[in-house]
Amino acid sequence: MKETNPKRYTVTSALPYANGALHLGHLAGAYLPADIYVRYMRLMGKDILWVCGSDEHGAAITIRSKKEGVSPQEIIDKYHNLNKDTFEKLGISFDFYHRTSEQIHHETAQEIFLKLLEKGDQFDEKVTEQYYDEKFQQFLADRYIIGTCPKCGFEEAFGDQCEQCGSDLSPLELVNPRSTMSGEKPTLKETKHWFFKLDSHEKWLKEWVKEGTIDGKFHHNPKTWKNHVIGQCMSWLDTGLMPRSITRDLDWGIKVPVEGAEGKVLYVWFDAPIGYISATKQWALDNGKKWKDYWQSDDTQLIHFIGKDNIVFHCIVFPAMLKAHGDYNLPINVPANQFLNFEGRKFSKSRGWGIEQHVYLEKFKDFPNKEDALRYALTKIMPENKDSDFTWDEFIAAHDNELVANFGNFVNRVVVLTNKYFDGAIPSLDSVDWSEKHKEVLDLIKKYQKEIETFHFRNAANVLMEISSYGNTYLQDVSPWSIFKTDPEDPLIAESMFVANQIVALLAMVSKPFLPFTSDKLQGILNLNPVQNGDLATAIEKLGNNQPIIKGGHQIGKPTLLFAKIHDRKDSSRLELINAQRAELEAILAAEVPKHESVKAQTSFDDFTKMDMRTGTIVKAEKMKKAKKLLQLEVDLGFETRTIVSGIAEYFSPEDVIGQQVVVLCNLAPRKLRGVESNGMILMAENEKGELAFVNAKDGFGNGFVVR
Repeated sequence: MKETNPKRYTVTSALPYANGALHLGHLAGAYLPADIYVRYMRLMGKDILWVCGSDEHGAAITIRSKKEGVSPQEIIDKYHNLNKDTFEKLGISFDFYHRTSEQIHHETAQEIFLKLLEKGDQFDEKVTEQYYDEKFQQFLADRYIIGTCPKCGFEEAFGDQCEQCGSDLSPLELVNPRSTMSGEKPTLKETKHWFFKLDSHEKWLKEWVKEGTIDGKFHHNPKTWKNHVIGQCMSWLDTGLMPRSITRDLDWGIKVPVEGAEGKVLYVWFDAPIGYISATKQWALDNGKKWKDYWQSDDTQLIHFIGKDNIVFHCIVFPAMLKAHGDYNLPINVPANQFLNFEGRKFSKSRGWGIEQHVYLEKFKDFPNKEDALRYALTKIMPENKDSDFTWDEFIAAHDNELVANFGNFVNRVVVLTNKYFDGAIPSLDSVDWSEKHKEVLDLIKKYQKEIETFHFRNAANVLMEISSYGNTYLQDVSPWSIFKTDPEDPLIAESMFVANQIVALLAMVSKPFLPFTSDKLQGILNLNPVQNGDLATAIEKLGNNQPIIKGGHQIGKPTLLFAKIHDRKDSSRLELINAQRAELEAILAAEVPKHESVKAQTSFDDFTKMDMRTGTIVKAEKMKKAKKLLQLEVDLGFETRTIVSGIAEYFSPEDVIGQQVVVLCNLAPRKLRGVESNGMILMAENEKGELAFVNAKDGFGNGFVVR
C-alpha cells in the first residue's frame, strides 16, 4: 500500500438508515467532514470517488412497517428520497448516492458471503435458541427485547445491555422479558444461523490498528488516526473478539443464498458496508469506469467517514471481512467524529429536542445563504475529538463575527473599491513578489492544506478566516481611500487593488469546501466560471511563481451581499427567526413534567434499620473500559476504603468527583460489574431533567458516620 501520492482515493460516508429523517448531528458527524475533504481534494486535481447511500434493511424497518401497517418499501422510499434531496440542498456532493435495496447490491453482498463461505474457515453454523414474538410472527433482535436487569434490577434493560448499570447482557439473562413490538412475553425457538469467526482475525487486527502493519508490512501510519478511534478498537481487541452472527430470521433483506437458509437474510451490519462496494459498481457502470480500480488497486487509498458509534464496524468487522475475502483494500484512515449535542442535550425526536436537516431548510427558507451559514457553524464546532454542542448563540457569533464582519466585509470592500477607482477592471501589474511581500498568504495556504489533509477541519476553517483577515489588514494598512484623496494616480492604489483581488480570487477557491454556495456566488461577482477541479492546485502554483490568479484588465461585477447580518438594527427578521427556535425549546422545557416517582411499597422499620448508610469521601475515580456509564470509585469510609462501581459517568468525569463527600449504602451485597467487584452503592438524587446530584452530609462531617 502506497501512503503517499496514490493515483486515486475512495471515500465513503456511513450509510444513513432509511427509517427516519437526519438531524444536524448526523451532518456534523459523517457527511459535512467528508464533503469538505472531498471538495478540497477535487480542487487539488485528485482522482477521488465519494460514495454513500441509504441503508434499507434490518429489523427496525420491518418492525416499523408492521406497526404502521405499510410495506417496508414505502418506508425506505420515503426516507431515501427525503435524505437524498436534503443532502443535495445542503451541498453534500456525493459522486454517487445508492440504495442497498437495489439488485446490484443484493448480488454483491451475496457474492461476498459465498466467497467467505467457500474459504471454509470463516463461518460456523450454529443452532441457538432465540426469542420469538408469536403475535408478530417474528424472531426478535436483542434491542427489541426488554426486561429486568439481573444485576441492578432496572426494569427497562435491553436484551444486549442495561442502560442503567452498563452491564453487557444477553436476552436470555433478562428477568421477565417482553417484546417491544407486542408487549407480550416472547417464546424461545431454535434457529440456525451463520457466525462470522471474527475472533480468528484478532491477532492481525491488533497489529494493523496499533502498528499500522499487516504481517510486518507497512499499511498506514497509526499516528494519523484519532486517539479515540484507536482507543475504542484496542478496548474491543484487548477484551477479546467473539464470533458474530451474520444472518437473521426476517422476510426483508438480502436472502442467504444457500440451501437450508429459507426465511433468513444477511444481518444488516454485514450487508450495509458492502453497500460502499455495490455503489461503486453502479457508479462505474454509469460512468464507463472500472470499479476494481477504486477498491482493489494498490494505488488507491480507502477512507471511511463515520460517527463514533460505527467505529467497531469500520475498523474491526468490515476490515476483517475484506481481508478474509482477500482482494480488497483496507482503509488507511477512519477519521470518526464524536457526537454533537443540541443546546446542552442529546438530540431527541420524541421530545422535539433538536432540529432535523430538512426542517432547518424549511424554517430558514428566507434566511440568506442559509446552507453555508449552517455548514460553517457546524464546522466551527465539529466534534472531531470530543462531543460538542450546537447553540444558537454560537451560530450567530460564527455568522456575524466571521462570515459577515470578516469574510463578507473584505470581499465587499475590494469589489466596491475596484469599481470606484478602476470602473471594475483589475489594474494591470507586471508581477507581485508573493514570497517577499505576502509570504504570510503562502504560509497560510500551506497550513490550510495540512489541516484538511490531516482531517482537522475546524482548524482549516480558522485558516480560511485568517486569509480573509490578512486581506482586511492589508487593505487597512495601505488605506487606498486615504491615498486617493491626495494623489489619485499613486501606483500604490493600483497595486493594492491588484493584490486584494488576487486574495479574493484565492478565497473563492479555499472557501469552496466549506462554503460551496458562497464560492459560486463569489466567482459570479468576479465574472468567473464556478471553481473547477484542479483550480486550487493551479492557483497555488501561480502564486508560488509570482503569477496572478486573475490577470490585470479582467472586468469584475458589481458588489453583492454574501451574508446578511443577524444582529441588524434595520432588519430584525433573522434574529426573530432564531428567537422563535429558542422559544420552541423553552416551551419543551416548560412542558416537561417533573419525574416524581410513585412511592414504592411499604417496608417495615426493622427492614429499614438493616440498611447501614455511612458518610464517605471519593478519593480515586476512573472510567471503566467499554462501559460509558460506569465509574470505578475508591471511597474512604473512615474505617476502610472500598471499591464501588457507580453508573454516573455520563454526568460526572473522574476528576470532577475526587474529593466529593457522599453517602454510601455499605451493607449492600457485593456484585461484579464488568469484572470489578462493587462493594456498596453511592446515594444520588435525580431531578425532572434526569440530572444527578450527590446526597451528602453538610461540610465538616468526617468519614464513617452513620446516616439514620
